[in-house]
Amino acid sequence: MAFALLTFLFVFLLIASGGLILFYRQAMIQRISAVITPRAKQTSFRGALEHTGSTLGTMVEQFERVIPKTKLEMSVVEQRLVRAGYRNDSAIHVFYGAKFVVPIILAALAFATGVWRYSPFFVYMVALGLGYLLPDFWLGNRMAARQASIRRGLPDVLDLLVICIEAGLSLDQAVARTAEELAMGQPAICDELSIVVLEQRAGLPRASAWKNFSDRTNVESVRNLCSVLIQSEKFGTSIAKTLRVHSDTLRTQRRQKIEEQAAKTTVKLVFPLVFFIFPSLFLVTLGPAAISVMENFNKYLIH
Repeated sequence: MAFALLTFLFVFLLIASGGLILFYRQAMIQRISAVITPRAKQTSFRGALEHTGSTLGTMVEQFERVIPKTKLEMSVVEQRLVRAGYRNDSAIHVFYGAKFVVPIILAALAFATGVWRYSPFFVYMVALGLGYLLPDFWLGNRMAARQASIRRGLPDVLDLLVICIEAGLSLDQAVARTAEELAMGQPAICDELSIVVLEQRAGLPRASAWKNFSDRTNVESVRNLCSVLIQSEKFGTSIAKTLRVHSDTLRTQRRQKIEEQAAKTTVKLVFPLVFFIFPSLFLVTLGPAAISVMENFNKYLIH
């Protein structure tokens, strides 16, 4: 077993060294050229961090070729990455590379900390399986967080859209202005709105651009908004009035959801009451009586 572990560690170090030599070559060339022909302006600390992050991303990206995958799996992962806000072409390669690198890192940590001594096969299998699934969990968490951010920021966006439209701007101009004004407060939904503006400027019909918006976010309130806008444009109704009604509806739904969660607290409190509070109460109230009964019973047996 010790020989197998040493062989695994040797192979891991060999692969890591080869990866550093192959994938860090460009950075070494840049450093040598910087020494030979120094630049007048030194690279800032932030630039060095960005360069290091891009180098690590490139290294992880190279390992994605090891994992076999189908076109259907790649399309699903690409859709999830887009919903999480990662639209770069290299995002899917980094994701699959992480699914190969993270298990190796966890296995190395298990070996370095000595946890493998309890049960080598079980520990390494758990490390490899957990490392393979961790990128999926992280991506699902990021996607859910971004969808929640879009859901929270939608009423504010609708209010500003109503103000811009009532001020005389068209819907496309109002969307562009809203995406610009709320970029700091609601970055997720403003990012998606800026994509809608770019698609319309590229010649895509408004209905298709808003439909793509709903498909990218996969949020129910956004889907309802897109349907409302498409129907309003189709039937010629007032867009400002439609958006105001929809914004009020979203706020009402948010208030009802909060009330629903508050009503569920009484049911959720049953479990901590039963498992944590009631045993303590029983121990405090019945404990002295049980002790007295046991003492009297012992005295009766002695006599």
